[in-house]
Amino acid sequence: MNAVTLPLKFQIGARTLFALPRRLVRLGLSLDDALGAAPPALPPLPREADGYSVTSLPAAWAAALRAQGLIAFERQAYTRCYADLRQGEAAFLAGLSANTRSGIKRKARKLAGLGMVVRAYRTPDELAAFHALAVPLAARTYQARLLGSALPSDAGFTATMLRLAAADQVRAWLLLIDGRAIAYLYCPADGGTLRYDYVGHDPDAAELSPGSVLLFEALKQLIGEGRFARFDFTEGDGQHKRQFASGGVECCDLLLLRSTLANRAALTALAAFDSGAARGKALVERLGLERAARRLRR
Repeated sequence: MNAVTLPLKFQIGARTLFALPRRLVRLGLSLDDALGAAPPALPPLPREADGYSVTSLPAAWAAALRAQGLIAFERQAYTRCYADLRQGEAAFLAGLSANTRSGIKRKARKLAGLGMVVRAYRTPDELAAFHALAVPLAARTYQARLLGSALPSDAGFTATMLRLAAADQVRAWLLLIDGRAIAYLYCPADGGTLRYDYVGHDPDAAELSPGSVLLFEALKQLIGEGRFARFDFTEGDGQHKRQFASGGVECCDLLLLRSTLANRAALTALAAFDSGAARGKALVERLGLERAARRLRR
């Protein structure tokens, strides 16, 4: 594998304050990899590379990769959640908490009163129509403004999307009010698993929770379709992931860097920054200021 330039981000929440570039070999484990029986073998490290960035590594395997003669640094730990799409709708609904079921029903009723329509897309022509409606929405989302992870609009992505659609390897959805898209979801397939790759909603409609309602409707449709075995919520934590998941793997994202003075200094600074951010978050929670902090970050 070739090394690519990846930033070591100094973040508070989703906002990156600054970053230190490093040449890293990126090894991202799929859900099937994470559910496997053995840790992955690291590919050879090119001479110009600073190290590896390993994501979605099962926590039980971390010790094996730490013992590689490199400096190990854990960026985050989380449960990689997934939903079993073969369990049937009754089992899926029964697995949700009472609060989640009642909350989704209440939000769906409110959106239905505003003329909600949920549309699913799977063929090349359908995906082209989805893309035309979703891209302008994606540019306005929180994911675009702070995370740089909005649905891409470039020709390369479009060609890949249409190729996947022709092979029946992608699903997408829009939630519309009066013909205007206010939430989108784009999920390519990885074998028998559908990945939660691109998602977003209109910030002006955030109080209606259109993203949660759209995800709930999409999962019900996928369970009824029976085409895919699992829905992979991918890396990172999130309340909506925990709400709808039926299983999970305890994972971490691990940096493995060559033992150079520059790398040691960078990781020391990163550890100190993360520790300070964690203390600040704990103080905000203790003072009950979470909502104000979220508004400030966004």
